[in-house]
Amino acid sequence: MPKTAPPAPPTLSTRANAAMLGVALGDALGATLEFMTPAEIRHQYGLHHEITGGGWLRLKPGQITDDTGMMLALSAAILQNDGQVIPLACAKAFDGWMRNRPVDIGNTVRRGIVHFRLSGQAAVQPSIEAAGNGALMRCLPVALATFGADEAATMAAWQAQAHVTHNNALSDLSGTLFMRLVHAALAGANKRQLLHEIAHPFAKAHPEFVFRPKRRDYPSGYVVDTVQAVLQAFFDTDTFDECLVEVVNRGGDADTTGAIAGMLAGAHYGMGAIPARWLKQLDPAIYARCAVEGEKLLPRSQLQ
Repeated sequence: MPKTAPPAPPTLSTRANAAMLGVALGDALGATLEFMTPAEIRHQYGLHHEITGGGWLRLKPGQITDDTGMMLALSAAILQNDGQVIPLACAKAFDGWMRNRPVDIGNTVRRGIVHFRLSGQAAVQPSIEAAGNGALMRCLPVALATFGADEAATMAAWQAQAHVTHNNALSDLSGTLFMRLVHAALAGANKRQLLHEIAHPFAKAHPEFVFRPKRRDYPSGYVVDTVQAVLQAFFDTDTFDECLVEVVNRGGDADTTGAIAGMLAGAHYGMGAIPARWLKQLDPAIYARCAVEGEKLLPRSQLQ
């Protein structure tokens, strides 16, 4: 019997597209469990590992929430501006997304967009109340568009989109961490490098984000809870689907932890690691965009 050829190793382009799909898949998988406790999840589902819809939002199977919706709005704004992350364009994109009556929207996001409508300003004032995960959940297009850029340019682009709704030091720190992690994963760094060269040194410098030993389940929308849960799930599992299943079954803000974990896992494992059944379960229109849009966001200079 002829041997089956091994799958092709991930490329930069396929990692980028897998990261986009990872956000949507983690969002759709986790939305079913949002606001549930681990005990409630075990009682109702055992282990939730399929994209079934439902949940408090009564979603259709494969339907996404604000995490993926805002990511795609941001992606469109960046592509329309030749890869530049422009604050006003980001604010207009988020405003347009909200005007289309999304199925869900966070309070901090809503306040930021209303502030833009009333003031015309594409950034809110710094606030201790804006330490949520809303800027992190949608950040992937910035990581892709700034691949190969230095950290100063990367973080300027992060703030251009984040500060429309979330102007907060902890939120910005989460952006610093995940821009580094996603860039390194896209470049092919292995998990040991991601852990020991990026995640652990960052947590040592910023103890709020320490994720060892394991923190509690039921991660909230507080960005520190979110980061800890995602890092634990990513570093404690060995495959794309194990990572997403692990994090969403902790409950809490499960659509967002799933989306962020999917972003990182997709960039690390690549397209070939994503279960085919999950791709079939995802909303076809969302799949069609995410499957190609990651590559489009990458700078042309990085693809040559």
